[in-house]
Amino acid sequence: MNNNEVIAEGKKLFDTEIEALEITKNALDESFVKIVELIVNCTGKVVITGMGKPGHIGTKIAATMSSLGTPSFFLHPAEAQHGDLGMLRSDDVVIAISFSGESEEVTKLIPSLKVIGVPLVGISGNKDSTLIRNSDYSFVFPYFKEACPMNLAPTSSTTAALAFGDALAVCASVIYGFNEKNFALFHPAGSLGKKLLYTVGDIMHTGESNPVVGCDAMLRDAIIVMSKKALGIVNISENGKLKGVFTDGDLRRALSNENIDVYKADIKSLMSVNPITVPSNMLAIEALKLMNDRNISALPVVDNGMLAGTVRINDITNTGIVL
Repeated sequence: MNNNEVIAEGKKLFDTEIEALEITKNALDESFVKIVELIVNCTGKVVITGMGKPGHIGTKIAATMSSLGTPSFFLHPAEAQHGDLGMLRSDDVVIAISFSGESEEVTKLIPSLKVIGVPLVGISGNKDSTLIRNSDYSFVFPYFKEACPMNLAPTSSTTAALAFGDALAVCASVIYGFNEKNFALFHPAGSLGKKLLYTVGDIMHTGESNPVVGCDAMLRDAIIVMSKKALGIVNISENGKLKGVFTDGDLRRALSNENIDVYKADIKSLMSVNPITVPSNMLAIEALKLMNDRNISALPVVDNGMLAGTVRINDITNTGIVL
Protein backbone atom coordinates (compact mmCIF):
# COMPACT_ATOMS: atom_id res chain seq x y z
CA MET A 1 0.00 0.00 0.00
CA ASN A 2 1.23 3.47 -0.81
CA ASN A 3 0.81 6.43 1.52
CA ASN A 4 -2.45 7.59 -0.03
CA GLU A 5 -3.93 4.11 0.25
CA VAL A 6 -2.96 3.88 3.92
CA ILE A 7 -4.60 7.24 4.62
CA ALA A 8 -7.70 6.19 2.69
CA GLU A 9 -7.92 2.97 4.72
CA GLY A 10 -7.61 4.95 7.94
CA LYS A 11 -10.37 7.33 6.89
CA LYS A 12 -12.56 4.38 5.95
CA LEU A 13 -12.26 3.09 9.52
CA PHE A 14 -13.26 6.48 10.89
CA ASP A 15 -16.26 6.59 8.57
CA THR A 16 -17.39 3.13 9.63
CA GLU A 17 -17.09 3.89 13.34
CA ILE A 18 -18.76 7.28 12.97
CA GLU A 19 -21.65 5.54 11.21
CA ALA A 20 -21.87 3.06 14.11
CA LEU A 21 -22.00 5.95 16.58
CA GLU A 22 -24.77 7.66 14.60
CA ILE A 23 -26.78 4.44 14.49
CA THR A 24 -26.32 3.94 18.23
CA LYS A 25 -27.20 7.55 18.99
CA ASN A 26 -30.44 7.28 17.07
CA ALA A 27 -31.29 4.06 18.92
CA LEU A 28 -31.29 5.63 22.39
CA ASP A 29 -34.73 5.14 23.88
CA GLU A 30 -36.56 4.54 27.15
CA SER A 31 -34.19 1.70 28.02
CA PHE A 32 -31.36 4.24 28.14
CA VAL A 33 -33.44 6.50 30.39
CA LYS A 34 -34.20 3.63 32.77
CA ILE A 35 -30.52 2.72 33.05
CA VAL A 36 -29.61 6.36 33.80
CA GLU A 37 -32.32 6.49 36.48
CA LEU A 38 -31.02 3.24 37.97
CA ILE A 39 -27.53 4.71 38.18
CA VAL A 40 -28.71 8.00 39.69
CA ASN A 41 -30.79 6.19 42.33
CA CYS A 42 -28.07 3.67 43.17
CA THR A 43 -27.07 3.95 46.84
CA GLY A 44 -24.06 1.67 46.41
CA LYS A 45 -21.56 1.51 43.58
CA VAL A 46 -21.95 1.01 39.86
CA VAL A 47 -19.87 -2.03 38.96
CA ILE A 48 -18.81 -2.55 35.34
CA THR A 49 -17.79 -5.96 34.06
CA GLY A 50 -16.82 -7.38 30.70
CA MET A 51 -14.29 -9.77 29.19
CA GLY A 52 -11.60 -8.98 26.65
CA LYS A 53 -12.00 -5.76 24.68
CA PRO A 54 -15.34 -4.89 26.36
CA GLY A 55 -13.51 -5.27 29.66
CA HIS A 56 -10.98 -2.63 28.64
CA ILE A 57 -13.88 -0.37 27.67
CA GLY A 58 -15.59 -1.14 30.98
CA THR A 59 -12.49 -0.07 32.89
CA LYS A 60 -12.59 3.30 31.18
CA ILE A 61 -16.34 3.71 31.73
CA ALA A 62 -15.91 3.00 35.46
CA ALA A 63 -13.13 5.59 35.62
CA THR A 64 -15.29 8.18 33.86
CA MET A 65 -18.24 7.54 36.15
CA SER A 66 -16.04 7.93 39.22
CA SER A 67 -14.65 11.19 37.82
CA LEU A 68 -18.15 12.55 37.33
CA GLY A 69 -19.69 11.73 40.68
CA THR A 70 -20.87 8.12 40.31
CA PRO A 71 -18.89 5.78 42.61
CA SER A 72 -17.81 3.00 40.28
CA PHE A 73 -15.21 0.29 39.72
CA PHE A 74 -14.41 -2.41 37.20
CA LEU A 75 -14.86 -6.04 38.22
CA HIS A 76 -12.99 -8.58 36.09
CA PRO A 77 -15.47 -11.40 35.42
CA ALA A 78 -12.88 -14.17 35.72
CA GLU A 79 -11.56 -12.82 39.03
CA ALA A 80 -15.15 -12.37 40.18
CA GLN A 81 -15.62 -16.14 39.94
CA HIS A 82 -12.67 -16.63 42.26
CA GLY A 83 -13.71 -14.47 45.18
CA ASP A 84 -14.07 -10.93 43.89
CA LEU A 85 -17.85 -11.26 43.88
CA GLY A 86 -17.45 -10.52 47.58
CA MET A 87 -17.01 -6.87 46.56
CA LEU A 88 -20.68 -6.68 45.62
CA ARG A 89 -23.62 -5.67 47.78
CA SER A 90 -27.32 -5.70 46.99
CA ASP A 91 -27.41 -1.90 46.81
CA ASP A 92 -24.88 -1.92 43.95
CA VAL A 93 -25.69 -2.00 40.24
CA VAL A 94 -23.81 -4.27 37.84
CA ILE A 95 -23.43 -3.30 34.18
CA ALA A 96 -22.19 -6.20 32.05
CA ILE A 97 -20.88 -5.53 28.55
CA SER A 98 -20.73 -8.33 26.00
CA PHE A 99 -21.47 -7.64 22.37
CA SER A 100 -22.35 -11.27 21.71
CA GLY A 101 -24.08 -11.56 25.06
CA GLU A 102 -22.62 -15.04 25.38
CA SER A 103 -19.20 -14.38 26.87
CA GLU A 104 -18.77 -17.37 29.19
CA GLU A 105 -16.95 -15.45 31.91
CA VAL A 106 -19.80 -12.92 32.02
CA THR A 107 -22.77 -15.27 31.79
CA LYS A 108 -21.37 -17.49 34.55
CA LEU A 109 -21.78 -14.55 36.92
CA ILE A 110 -25.54 -14.31 36.40
CA PRO A 111 -26.68 -16.94 38.96
CA SER A 112 -24.48 -15.42 41.68
CA LEU A 113 -25.69 -11.93 40.89
CA LYS A 114 -29.27 -13.12 41.29
CA VAL A 115 -28.47 -14.61 44.70
CA ILE A 116 -26.71 -11.43 45.85
CA GLY A 117 -29.75 -9.50 44.68
CA VAL A 118 -27.85 -6.91 42.66
CA PRO A 119 -29.67 -5.42 39.63
CA LEU A 120 -28.04 -6.49 36.36
CA VAL A 121 -27.82 -4.23 33.32
CA GLY A 122 -26.93 -6.04 30.12
CA ILE A 123 -25.27 -4.16 27.26
CA SER A 124 -25.09 -6.25 24.10
CA GLY A 125 -25.58 -6.42 20.37
CA ASN A 126 -27.66 -9.60 20.60
CA LYS A 127 -31.22 -9.25 21.89
CA ASP A 128 -31.65 -13.03 22.13
CA SER A 129 -28.48 -13.61 24.10
CA THR A 130 -28.15 -15.19 27.52
CA LEU A 131 -27.02 -11.87 28.98
CA ILE A 132 -29.99 -9.87 27.72
CA ARG A 133 -32.55 -12.56 28.58
CA ASN A 134 -31.34 -12.61 32.18
CA SER A 135 -30.84 -8.89 32.70
CA ASP A 136 -33.13 -6.68 34.76
CA TYR A 137 -32.37 -3.73 32.47
CA SER A 138 -30.75 -3.79 29.07
CA PHE A 139 -29.69 -1.93 25.98
CA VAL A 140 -29.21 -3.73 22.69
CA PHE A 141 -27.09 -2.08 20.04
CA PRO A 142 -28.68 -1.93 16.60
CA TYR A 143 -26.83 -3.61 13.76
CA PHE A 144 -23.74 -1.90 12.40
CA LYS A 145 -20.55 -3.12 10.80
CA GLU A 146 -17.30 -3.57 12.63
CA ALA A 147 -14.54 -1.42 11.15
CA CYS A 148 -12.39 -4.53 10.87
CA PRO A 149 -12.29 -5.60 7.16
CA MET A 150 -13.41 -9.10 8.20
CA ASN A 151 -16.22 -7.63 10.34
CA LEU A 152 -14.83 -9.64 13.25
CA ALA A 153 -12.44 -7.69 15.52
CA PRO A 154 -14.22 -5.49 18.07
CA THR A 155 -13.80 -2.01 16.65
CA SER A 156 -17.08 -0.22 15.97
CA SER A 157 -18.74 -2.16 18.78
CA THR A 158 -16.18 -1.14 21.40
CA THR A 159 -16.31 2.47 20.22
CA ALA A 160 -20.10 2.46 20.49
CA ALA A 161 -19.94 0.83 23.93
CA LEU A 162 -17.47 3.46 25.09
CA ALA A 163 -19.68 6.30 23.87
CA PHE A 164 -22.73 4.65 25.45
CA GLY A 165 -20.93 4.40 28.80
CA ASP A 166 -19.79 8.00 28.56
CA ALA A 167 -23.37 9.03 27.86
CA LEU A 168 -24.56 7.21 30.99
CA ALA A 169 -21.85 8.87 33.10
CA VAL A 170 -22.44 12.37 31.76
CA CYS A 171 -26.24 12.21 31.95
CA ALA A 172 -26.04 11.02 35.55
CA SER A 173 -23.61 13.83 36.41
CA VAL A 174 -25.95 16.43 34.92
CA ILE A 175 -28.81 15.08 37.05
CA TYR A 176 -26.57 15.19 40.14
CA GLY A 177 -25.74 18.82 39.40
CA PHE A 178 -22.06 17.85 39.29
CA ASN A 179 -19.93 20.97 38.78
CA GLU A 180 -16.34 22.18 38.45
CA LYS A 181 -15.76 22.21 42.20
CA ASN A 182 -16.94 18.61 42.49
CA PHE A 183 -14.68 17.65 39.60
CA ALA A 184 -11.72 19.44 41.19
CA LEU A 185 -12.31 17.59 44.46
CA PHE A 186 -11.88 14.28 42.64
CA HIS A 187 -8.89 15.58 40.62
CA PRO A 188 -6.73 17.45 43.15
CA ALA A 189 -3.55 16.77 41.16
CA GLY A 190 -4.99 18.13 37.92
CA SER A 191 -4.72 21.74 36.80
CA LEU A 192 -8.42 22.40 37.44
CA GLY A 193 -8.19 20.84 40.89
CA LYS A 194 -5.26 23.04 41.77
CA LYS A 195 -7.03 26.14 40.49
CA LEU A 196 -10.16 25.47 42.51
CA LEU A 197 -8.70 23.91 45.65
CA TYR A 198 -5.23 25.30 46.33
CA THR A 199 -5.18 28.26 48.68
CA VAL A 200 -2.44 30.73 49.51
CA GLY A 201 -2.05 28.92 52.83
CA ASP A 202 -1.13 25.70 50.98
CA ILE A 203 1.77 27.41 49.25
CA MET A 204 3.01 30.30 51.39
CA HIS A 205 6.34 30.47 53.24
CA THR A 206 5.99 30.37 57.01
CA GLY A 207 8.16 30.03 60.08
CA GLU A 208 11.89 30.03 59.42
CA SER A 209 11.39 30.43 55.66
CA ASN A 210 9.33 33.60 56.09
CA PRO A 211 11.53 36.75 55.77
CA VAL A 212 10.74 38.99 58.74
CA VAL A 213 12.56 41.76 60.62
CA GLY A 214 11.37 44.05 63.39
CA CYS A 215 10.61 47.73 63.06
CA ASP A 216 13.86 48.57 64.86
CA ALA A 217 16.00 46.69 62.32
CA MET A 218 18.65 48.43 60.24
CA LEU A 219 18.73 48.31 56.45
CA ARG A 220 21.74 46.04 56.53
CA ASP A 221 19.79 43.58 58.68
CA ALA A 222 16.95 43.52 56.15
CA ILE A 223 19.43 42.97 53.30
CA ILE A 224 20.90 39.96 55.10
CA VAL A 225 17.44 38.45 55.69
CA MET A 226 16.36 39.15 52.11
CA SER A 227 19.50 37.48 50.78
CA LYS A 228 19.15 34.47 53.07
CA LYS A 229 15.42 33.82 52.44
CA ALA A 230 15.67 34.66 48.71
CA LEU A 231 12.04 35.65 48.26
CA GLY A 232 12.66 39.18 47.03
CA ILE A 233 10.83 40.68 49.98
CA VAL A 234 11.20 41.33 53.71
CA ASN A 235 8.22 41.80 56.00
CA ILE A 236 8.57 44.36 58.76
CA SER A 237 6.49 43.47 61.79
CA GLU A 238 5.84 44.62 65.32
CA ASN A 239 4.34 42.22 67.85
CA GLY A 240 3.35 39.91 65.00
CA LYS A 241 1.54 42.64 63.07
CA LEU A 242 2.66 43.70 59.62
CA LYS A 243 3.87 47.30 59.52
CA GLY A 244 5.37 47.38 56.06
CA VAL A 245 7.47 45.59 53.44
CA PHE A 246 10.83 46.09 51.86
CA THR A 247 11.30 44.54 48.41
CA ASP A 248 14.23 43.99 46.09
CA GLY A 249 12.89 46.95 44.10
CA ASP A 250 13.06 49.11 47.21
CA LEU A 251 16.62 47.89 47.76
CA ARG A 252 17.71 48.87 44.26
CA ARG A 253 16.26 52.33 44.75
CA ALA A 254 17.96 52.69 48.13
CA LEU A 255 21.35 51.67 46.78
CA SER A 256 21.06 54.13 43.90
CA ASN A 257 20.22 57.00 46.27
CA GLU A 258 23.39 58.87 47.22
CA ASN A 259 21.70 60.32 50.31
CA ILE A 260 21.17 56.91 51.93
CA ASP A 261 23.93 55.38 54.00
CA VAL A 262 23.38 51.65 53.75
CA TYR A 263 25.23 51.07 57.04
CA LYS A 264 23.32 53.67 59.05
CA ALA A 265 19.81 53.69 57.53
CA ASP A 266 16.99 52.05 59.45
CA ILE A 267 14.41 49.88 57.70
CA LYS A 268 11.44 51.76 59.17
CA SER A 269 12.32 54.88 57.17
CA LEU A 270 12.63 52.95 53.90
CA MET A 271 9.84 50.39 54.07
CA SER A 272 6.64 50.61 52.04
CA VAL A 273 3.71 51.09 54.37
CA ASN A 274 0.17 49.83 53.74
CA PRO A 275 1.29 47.13 51.28
CA ILE A 276 -1.15 44.92 49.42
CA THR A 277 -1.76 41.73 51.40
CA VAL A 278 -3.70 38.52 50.91
CA PRO A 279 -5.34 36.16 53.43
CA SER A 280 -4.20 32.55 53.68
CA ASN A 281 -7.65 31.27 52.68
CA MET A 282 -7.62 33.11 49.34
CA LEU A 283 -7.52 30.77 46.34
CA ALA A 284 -4.03 30.63 44.90
CA ILE A 285 -5.41 31.37 41.43
CA GLU A 286 -6.93 34.61 42.75
CA ALA A 287 -3.64 35.64 44.35
CA LEU A 288 -1.88 34.89 41.07
CA LYS A 289 -4.28 37.12 39.16
CA LEU A 290 -3.83 39.90 41.73
CA MET A 291 -0.04 39.74 41.47
CA ASN A 292 -0.16 39.63 37.69
CA ASP A 293 -2.50 42.63 37.52
CA ARG A 294 -0.38 44.66 39.98
CA ASN A 295 2.97 43.44 38.59
CA ILE A 296 3.98 42.19 42.05
CA SER A 297 6.26 39.20 42.53
CA ALA A 298 5.62 38.55 46.24
CA LEU A 299 3.00 39.44 48.85
CA PRO A 300 2.72 39.23 52.62
CA VAL A 301 -0.05 36.96 53.92
CA VAL A 302 -2.09 38.46 56.75
CA ASP A 303 -4.81 36.76 58.78
CA ASN A 304 -6.84 38.74 61.34
CA GLY A 305 -4.26 41.51 61.31
CA MET A 306 -1.36 39.15 62.04
CA LEU A 307 1.47 38.30 59.64
CA ALA A 308 1.05 34.67 58.61
CA GLY A 309 3.58 34.22 55.81
CA THR A 310 4.74 35.24 52.36
CA VAL A 311 3.65 33.99 48.95
CA ARG A 312 5.51 34.47 45.67
CA ILE A 313 4.12 34.36 42.17
CA ASN A 314 6.66 31.64 41.34
CA ASP A 315 5.43 29.53 44.26
CA ILE A 316 1.98 29.49 42.67
CA THR A 317 3.00 28.86 39.07
CA ASN A 318 5.42 26.12 40.17
CA THR A 319 2.43 24.08 41.35
CA GLY A 320 1.09 24.07 37.79
CA ILE A 321 -1.53 26.76 38.34
CA VAL A 322 -1.82 29.11 35.37
CA LEU A 323 -4.30 31.82 34.44
